[in-house]
Amino acid sequence: MDKGRSAPFAVAAKAVGRVPVTVLTGFLGAGKTTLLNALTARPEMAGAAVFINELGEIGIDHHLVERIDDSLVILDSGCLCCTVQGDLMRALMRLHERMSRREIAPVTRVLIETTGLADPAPVLRALMEDRLVSARFRCDGVLTVVDCERARAQLPRHREARVQISLADRLLLSKSELAGQAETAAVRRELAALNPAAAQILLAPGAAEPGAIFGAGLYAAEAVPADATDWLGAVTSLRAPPPAPLLPAGPAPSHSGRVRSFVVTFPEAPGWRGFALALGQILDAWNGRLLRVKGLMAVPGLEVPVVVQCVDGTACLPVHLPAWPEGGVLADRRGRLVFIGEDLSAADEAEIRARLAASPGDREALRRAATCPGLPTRSWLAERVPLTPRQGLASEAFTIQPRFLGEIRRHG
Repeated sequence: MDKGRSAPFAVAAKAVGRVPVTVLTGFLGAGKTTLLNALTARPEMAGAAVFINELGEIGIDHHLVERIDDSLVILDSGCLCCTVQGDLMRALMRLHERMSRREIAPVTRVLIETTGLADPAPVLRALMEDRLVSARFRCDGVLTVVDCERARAQLPRHREARVQISLADRLLLSKSELAGQAETAAVRRELAALNPAAAQILLAPGAAEPGAIFGAGLYAAEAVPADATDWLGAVTSLRAPPPAPLLPAGPAPSHSGRVRSFVVTFPEAPGWRGFALALGQILDAWNGRLLRVKGLMAVPGLEVPVVVQCVDGTACLPVHLPAWPEGGVLADRRGRLVFIGEDLSAADEAEIRARLAASPGDREALRRAATCPGLPTRSWLAERVPLTPRQGLASEAFTIQPRFLGEIRRHG
């Protein structure tokens, strides 16, 4: 890539006044509302707004949250993953408008508690794809509460519970004191098999430490390089790969043959456009079965790593970190991607690896992309000219083009 031209991902390292949004999920009875009460009682959470998604004609959960004020929003027209995403986007924009008019104090964080049966993926897609909302809010990750007492009984029976865990950035283990040490250890092994890239945090009864829970650093370029090895999870413990193209690096065991994960290591930095095309076609081909893809990529012409993040067929706009991590396996500056999918066979994994290894050059990638109008990574292929503050609004993950500014100003 020509260093004199802009890369097809953000070069800004800081968010421009965007409010972090955290999605709090977990299966029925896992302890989400209990955790929410513990979090909102903390003085450092005084500036947080809480959105609660209720199901049924009579909402109960929001009455169990002790903090009832203007910063609590009830989304009760359906499940967030099914019908209420538009309501969520409108509620976020109303929150922004009220802050702009100084009707409420500035909000420092938004917490969205989903129903116990919700799939977080549509919520993440909505947050990433709505350009007006994403200009003002940024996704800070998914927190999934896991009931240590019941998890092993629930996981084989409920796909929703497995998906919630597979999409998590951090797994918050509740009721470990009731489950006991042996059962909690067994649950942790199950969780590591489902999502090896997610940090596991034991919750103490009635206590919550915001500093340990928030700031997953998965969607934000201001994450410090040392955190990259943290959120890439199991990658840090993998052995150095042999000098062969895209060989497996210790894939995690599958859970009941349904959700499995594996890591792809790139011995050399692939051309960006060819990689973007290959990954986009992979997301298309395995749509509905690839729950999550995330990792750091080396790109020719760049001295820093690029954060790659995909959720359920949607590709987030890529950003780059300020520098490569200095310690751990990522210090070798090789790209690594974690793939988490449902009902993926060994043949599926082999095909994904083969497609990445055979990614075309830049010119060929652009030619092929012209025949793929719905490519999830199409925006990755386009180089953007950096805009000055007078021309556009810069964010850490993208640049808002001037043609959108009128629409933003009308709504802002």
